[in-house]
This record gives sequence, C-alpha cells and structure tokens, in this order.
Amino acid sequence: MSADWFRRRFLPRGPLPAQRPPRPRASPVPYRRPRFLRGSGSSSGTADASRRPDARPVRSPVRGRSLPWNAGYAEIINAEKSEFNEDQAACGKLCIRRCEFGVEEDQEWLTLCSEEFLTGHYWALFDGHGGPAAAILAANTLHSCLRRQLEAVVEGMVATQPPMHLSGRCVCPSDPQFVEEKGIRTEDLVIGALESAFQECDEVIGRELEASGQVGGCTALVAVSLKGKLYVANAGDSRAILVRRDEVRPLSSEFTPETERQRIQQLAFIYPELLAGEFTRLEFPRRLKGDDLGQKVLFRDHHMSGWSYKCVEKSDLKYPLIHGQGRQARLLGTLAVSRGLGDHQLRVLDTNIQLKPFLLSVPQVTVLDMDQLEPQEEDVVVMATDGLWDVLSNEQVARLVQSFLLGNREDPHRFSELAKMLIRSTQGTDDSPIQEGQVSYDDVSVFVIPLHHQGQGHSSH
Repeated sequence: MSADWFRRRFLPRGPLPAQRPPRPRASPVPYRRPRFLRGSGSSSGTADASRRPDARPVRSPVRGRSLPWNAGYAEIINAEKSEFNEDQAACGKLCIRRCEFGVEEDQEWLTLCSEEFLTGHYWALFDGHGGPAAAILAANTLHSCLRRQLEAVVEGMVATQPPMHLSGRCVCPSDPQFVEEKGIRTEDLVIGALESAFQECDEVIGRELEASGQVGGCTALVAVSLKGKLYVANAGDSRAILVRRDEVRPLSSEFTPETERQRIQQLAFIYPELLAGEFTRLEFPRRLKGDDLGQKVLFRDHHMSGWSYKCVEKSDLKYPLIHGQGRQARLLGTLAVSRGLGDHQLRVLDTNIQLKPFLLSVPQVTVLDMDQLEPQEEDVVVMATDGLWDVLSNEQVARLVQSFLLGNREDPHRFSELAKMLIRSTQGTDDSPIQEGQVSYDDVSVFVIPLHHQGQGHSSH
C-alpha cells in the first residue's frame, strides 16, 4: 500500500475544511420499525429519543399480537452509534402457490387465498451497516424473492423424489436413477431457493440504492419452516442456536474476514487487479515494518491452513487484505463481515477499490428435521444479531433460556419475555442475570422460536 494512502487513512490530519450540508436524499423505503411492533411505543419515522446506555428501552410486540409459532421478539437501539436502529426484522406466513407454466401472477405474500398449495413460516433478522436503507429493503423484499423461488420449484418439492424435468416430460428412462445417484432430495430444492432468493434480493438492493444515491449493506439471518423441516440461512455475523434441556447446538456460522480468509485470498490471487497494487493478499501475524525487509517471517497464503516462512519483500509491506484479530478484523481495512446483502457502492477510503467482489450474498443453510428432533416443551431456536453474541456466548444464552423457561411455564407470553430478558442481559444493569459488567452498545434484535407442537399441521398441501 502506498504511504500516501496509509497516511490519509490512519494518521491525524490538519483542520478539516467546512463541510457543505448534505443534500437531502429520498430513501427507497421510509425508515420504520417492523410492522408487528406497531402499537408498542416504537417510533416509525424518527430516531428513538432515549439513547443513554442506561435508559435504552427494550421493545417487543404488544401483548395479544401473536407472531408465527407464538415466537417471541425484542429489540433495543444502539447507544448513539448511529442515528437509527440499523437492525430490521420480518416474520409471517409463507403461502406458496402452484404455478401454471407461462402464467405470471403478482400477489401480496401474506394473503391467504384459494390457490395456496404449500404453507410455511418465515422469520428474518437484518443487521445494517452504513445506514438502515439496505436492511429496510431486505426486510421488505427477501420474503417475496423467496416465495417466487419456492413457487418455481414447488412441483418438485411435493414429489417423492425431485423429477429431472419439472414439466413431467421423460426424455431418458434412467432420469430417476441419475437424480438418485446425485443424492438430490426435496430439501435441496428449498436450499437452492433460499440461495437464489438471497442473490435476487441482493440485486434488488443494489439497483434501489444506486437509483436513490444511497449506500449501505446488511447481514441476513433467516429461518423458514416448511414440510416438517426448519431451514436456517445465514449470510453475515448474526447467529442462530438450538437450545434444548440438555443441549446447545449452533445452527449457523459467522462469516467474517477471518473465517473466510482462504476464499478471499484466493480471489485476490486469481484477480490481483482487484487490489490495485495497494494491498498484499498474504497474511502475517502482525503488520510488517521496514525493519522486517530481508527477514524470514511467518506467513500463509490462500492454499494454506497452516503456516510457513518467507523472506520479506517490499511488496509484503503493503497494507494486508485482511487485518486485525477477532471482532477487530477488517476486510480491506473497511468491513467486518464477508457475506451479506448490498454494499455495491462501497469502496476503500480514498481509493476506487471496490469491496463487493470480495463479498458473497450466498447464505450457508442448515436443515433441522423436526420429526427426527422430537422437540420437547422447552426446545427453542434463538436468533439474534451480533449485538447479543458480542457479550454472551452460546452456553451463557443456553443457561439463561433453560432457567427462564423452567421457571415460567404458565406464562403465555414467556417467549417474548425471554427475548426481552436476553437483551437486558447485555446491558450490564443491576437486574441483569449476567453479573460480569458486559455491555453491548450495538443494536440488538432477538427472535425466540418455540419448537414444541410446531411443524405438524403448519405445512400442508
């Protein structure tokens, strides 16, 4: 990396010139909180008034407003990190219709109609960065993309085995054998629909933000129940876990520059022009200095999970493609996640280097078979944005969940109360169950999805 770029990016500067007031920009979607929070006291068009870390209100749906599967939800805004709550949430029933070939239909996704063929449910969390616009667009778009993708394959989903030809035409008598040899199952069609929906939603966000002159991106964590299975799709650093009486099981993996180091380095190896001569793709235990020239130091490249030594050259002194450790790791010195939606216009500061080629919108999908699981009364899935996981581990959350549910079996609103309690546990307050002084200053959003008696009778055709 050039010395000029590093000086501009990281060293103190002189007095800044007076900034012109920004031109007003029309948001592609007006700022608002999730629809199911209406009436809870949340503000629909302005930032929350109370922003002191010790006075941030925890909000959840009003009592009497039921979410799918009687799920619980709660959220809290950040402590003045940004003007708005950049998290967004969505949930509802998925109504998937049998599509006639050659017929285009457009129908509100939540409308239940006589053409309904398959039904499922959907919960989603979106954690925005660079403003709330991308997360708002995702919350209002991804479910429609998913419904379209599922309707395109629904005939194959309800077959005993996905057919080679969706039209039913048999070109080769051995087609069923070829499908079986590939191990293609019904759940693979749902996984493919989720992957395609994320990609489609990413393209919509890119077009909408470019048209409005805005920037930004978001992570996406989605759970979909369909035909007795729960699908958890994640692109970013939000997290979902399954909590049972004697088990805690991760249902997602975080995608950060560190966890996807080899993929990112390999892309830079294949297309070195993406780094514009300003970065080195190699990883070193620390940022190299001029005194390291000619010395043999530890390093690793895209093809290595282990480490080796190399003689330091001048090109190795450039700024690293991935720099920092843990939560401080950044891609191109800019972004803390390696998957998500949006960020089409994002560039490295003071350069024309784009981050989008290194970002994936494709989620990782985990499948939970509800029939095999045989859920018990206290079994739940906890979905939350990274503000929760920054201060609580999977095991800490599991202990809080197990203790709370055992002590509140008769409360019909216990899952929303549990979601609120989990958020309060991140605030370091006197009544927090975690007495370790840990505080999350980020936006935090939590879904608690109960699994007992769910799935049966909720997906039909």
